[in-house]
Amino acid sequence: MNQDDEKKKREAEERAKAKDGADDAATRAALAQTWADPPGLMYWLCSVNHKNIAKRFIVTTLVFFALGGLLAAAMRTQLIRPENHLIGPDLYNQIFTMHGSTMMFLFAVPVMQAFAIYLIPQMIGSRTVAFPRMNAYAYWMFTFGGTMLYVAFLCNSGPDAGWFSYVPLAGPDYGAGKRSDFWAQMITFTEVSGLFEAVVIITTVFKLRAPGMTLNRVPLFAWGMVVTSFMILFAMPAVMLGSTALILDRLVATHFFNPAEGGDVLLWQHWFWFFGHPEVYFIFIPGLSFLSAIIPTFARRPIFGYTAMVLSLITTGFLSFGLWVHHMFLTNIPELGKSFFTAASMLIAIPTAIQIFCWIATLATGRLNFKTPLYFVLAFFFILILGGMTGLMLASVPLDVQVHDTYFVVAHLHYVLIGGAVFPLFGAFYYWYPKFTGRMMDERWGQWSFWLMFFGMNLAFFPMHILGMEGMPRRVYTYQAGMGWDTMNLWASIGAYMAALGILVTLVNAFRSRRTGALAGPNPWGGGTLEWATDSPPQPHNFTRIPVVHGRDPLWEPAPAGTATHVSGLAIHEREQLVTSLVDAKPDHRLLFPNPTPWPFLSAVATTVLFIASIFTPLAVVWGMVPVAIGVTLWFWPKKKEVYTDLALEKRP
Repeated sequence: MNQDDEKKKREAEERAKAKDGADDAATRAALAQTWADPPGLMYWLCSVNHKNIAKRFIVTTLVFFALGGLLAAAMRTQLIRPENHLIGPDLYNQIFTMHGSTMMFLFAVPVMQAFAIYLIPQMIGSRTVAFPRMNAYAYWMFTFGGTMLYVAFLCNSGPDAGWFSYVPLAGPDYGAGKRSDFWAQMITFTEVSGLFEAVVIITTVFKLRAPGMTLNRVPLFAWGMVVTSFMILFAMPAVMLGSTALILDRLVATHFFNPAEGGDVLLWQHWFWFFGHPEVYFIFIPGLSFLSAIIPTFARRPIFGYTAMVLSLITTGFLSFGLWVHHMFLTNIPELGKSFFTAASMLIAIPTAIQIFCWIATLATGRLNFKTPLYFVLAFFFILILGGMTGLMLASVPLDVQVHDTYFVVAHLHYVLIGGAVFPLFGAFYYWYPKFTGRMMDERWGQWSFWLMFFGMNLAFFPMHILGMEGMPRRVYTYQAGMGWDTMNLWASIGAYMAALGILVTLVNAFRSRRTGALAGPNPWGGGTLEWATDSPPQPHNFTRIPVVHGRDPLWEPAPAGTATHVSGLAIHEREQLVTSLVDAKPDHRLLFPNPTPWPFLSAVATTVLFIASIFTPLAVVWGMVPVAIGVTLWFWPKKKEVYTDLALEKRP
């Protein structure tokens, strides 16, 4: 081939590339318009875009996190010295109940689901989530339920029986007014939301993956959220059943928990803790999954032991359902039965240890890039191992009997949840912030935040181990002078203020960086998973062309020569998504997804009226079902234009 022929060939290739680029730009603009939400008020009420719903979820959960933190600061201020009269016993009971309920039901679980809703479609090469209207409905139910609880608290009707709401303390004989009723209905709101989100996540991962993303190529973060979602499906109905029985006892004089009429007080504890201990893993497993996403990027190598990691996640989820009685070692449970739960409580440490060893192997064989997300990851190892060691101690019945109702348990719980969930969550926030906003957070501010949180958290909760061993009971609003608890409580309160300052630094950093942070680009960290192949922040449709996956880390494993790299044939002017097979992710069929609609919001409003009104009269259940039925019917009523569009798309080859 002479020089002229080579020149002509290069020119032809350049023209083809230019044409492809022009076509891609036109396709991108058309898809962005097709998948966009309406402007103005209708955007807030009608959006079904998974990224918008997820961002609302994240912001709302962070607001509840801040409120729960303020309540914790109020408790630590009350306990900073003996015989303090800043807060009275009734208000303190409401505050510590609201703090626990907020952190467990309104922050820890929903914020993990929110990250999954935002990230998983991008990680698996999808343009949306399954059931986008259900996703929007779940957000509104969560928001309305949390708002109801705080309005009740501001009206001096906040729950006061603990975040576990034990009967008979929460029952009709001892639970004054409507306090426990508001708590029980908050459970209904948040569990409905959590169950719906679990269905969305499972279906999205199993049916909307990009071609080629077989089950053994699914990102570990997605695996962790699938395991968590299955746990939610099996565990949350127990607490919903228990809270419904509690409301019925209080409102219509049933006797589920009244021993005088054949009920059983311990039935509540069994129902609640059958949910309550897996719930710790609803929070913990997503935290582990954050680490599995962050560590490979900052070690700059694929995760070590992928298959062992997946099996460990599944094993942890399975074993978590066999531990609930270790919360009940002080009840009249047969001693032989307690021994089985002791064994199970120790056994569950094994799959977590396997994951820790895999992470350590990944870090040890990689080239570490020390940035703020990695600092939070490394802190996880230190804090969680301490919390896990005290967990093994509490799994022993003799020790648990001695320290069960002391601050030792408070210290253990916070070491596990903060080390296993909050630190990984903040690492994930710094890691994916460029994806959310398109800008980088300030590294110096990030490290200041980390060290304040790290030292503050340990200073706040480590002394509580000693307080517990010295006999200081939990759930008390004050203590006498001369007990020897003064100094430890002072240090714990100072540590709590320090940790709160660290969190505040992160929030200020996030707000500053939103406008002034350095532009991130699509892949600022050099990650290997598909979310870094999209724009930062992503387009409404995520991917202009659906990718074809050829490895576990698609951005680190380019497609072999001569193989397909993208999917073609999906509609541009309609919200069409490719559905793939469960195991091998082979193209199955194309599905038309719904446009923005107000009916999830209106249905959530109707459901909220039903739930809140039923606190005051049982007849609300009957009459309140009418607007709910109307809203749901109109939600699913087929629209003529959508039917014609669907029929037209089905006729394509």
